[in-house]
Amino acid sequence: MNVPQPAPSLWNAVTTPDDACPALAGAASATAVVIGAGFTGLSTALHLAQAGCEVVVLEAATPGFGASGRNNGLVIPTLTRPNPRDIVAAYGAAGERLVRLIAGSADYLFDTARSLGIDAEAEQTGWAQPAHSPGRLKISEERVRQWTQYGARATLHDRAGMREITGSDAWFGGLSIASGGHINPLALVRGLARAARRAGVRIYCNSPAQAFERVDGRWRVTTPQATVTADLLTLATHAYTDQFAPALAPSLAREIVPVLSWQMATEPLADSVRARILPRRTGMSDTHGDLYFARYDARNRLVTGGALAVALNGRERLQTRIADRLKRLWPQIGDVRFDYVWNGYIAMTTDYLPRFHKLGPGALAWAGCNGRGVALSISLGREIAKSLTGARDEDVALPFSDMRPLPMHGLLRRLAPMKIFEYRLRDRMEV
Repeated sequence: MNVPQPAPSLWNAVTTPDDACPALAGAASATAVVIGAGFTGLSTALHLAQAGCEVVVLEAATPGFGASGRNNGLVIPTLTRPNPRDIVAAYGAAGERLVRLIAGSADYLFDTARSLGIDAEAEQTGWAQPAHSPGRLKISEERVRQWTQYGARATLHDRAGMREITGSDAWFGGLSIASGGHINPLALVRGLARAARRAGVRIYCNSPAQAFERVDGRWRVTTPQATVTADLLTLATHAYTDQFAPALAPSLAREIVPVLSWQMATEPLADSVRARILPRRTGMSDTHGDLYFARYDARNRLVTGGALAVALNGRERLQTRIADRLKRLWPQIGDVRFDYVWNGYIAMTTDYLPRFHKLGPGALAWAGCNGRGVALSISLGREIAKSLTGARDEDVALPFSDMRPLPMHGLLRRLAPMKIFEYRLRDRMEV
């Protein structure tokens, strides 16, 4: 089987290739086996190795092939929709621990990249969420109040303040969080892989896990050409759980809805233009359901994107749509041309809350990043490793629950792109 190639993205074009990553053949044994070499899997593997575990990582393609290497790279220390109060209401004391982890997750990501010497084009220049209507500004006020209570360095801005951050008059104000920012996500994944290898982790590519089971008190994971036995197991496949092996974890796969997210990067902007668009290089994603988002890369490309309900001629139609959007927000940008357009799946849940599960003795999984997986996954890898190596449930920020597969999941998955019509309708309504 040939190794599936990374998305033809900006990140793949500018990022140093990964080290040699062989496929696993035969039988292997370790203290822990991690399925998936994205943010969660590699962070978990690295923390397990630092705790003295012998770790094997099985990756179906190459590190960062899935959502971790395809996303926009915004580092956002909140969840998409639930406020801290909602998370605590859903998960109790464990939810409060999760909220505090989320609030500190951006700092933890940037600190991790610095401490490991990973050149991920990291810019901790803050994250802003502009409000596109007066009603959404009221929501911003409540979000600032709640997230500040849990340690987030959040600030509320009026229209003039948001104009200073964004360089646009399009928004009524909004919030910013100083610890946020943006990174090259594929560079971060590949840097984590190198750091994990230095710590002794064995990473195998082109080795898709097809099944896992409990045999004689240990976990046994099978691939087309190999088996791995281990005491501990982490499933870190998220939106790609059923892509390579539909029978790997069907209940987990049916608990989330993979939604296709499109990313695109403009040609590099002239310095005179760049200085008037997001002049502080702040990462931005606003309050639209049909999200407006943008950030710079290290070469002054504006990296943005959008969603489509109908895939037909999607790449061409989306470029026109997003170019028009950018010119509305920032008329000073002039003609817009995109050098890169790519996509990938994100794992959504119906209530926008992440899911954490015990699969059996010494085996954990989580899914449902809901578009906030960059910062969140790195921090959760630390917590998963702590839990696997003996920490009590009350000492980790993992609110465990039973799996709740969605009824009529196949239909929901096919209809998911149509949700954008509801978002656009709500975007035109005051809330």
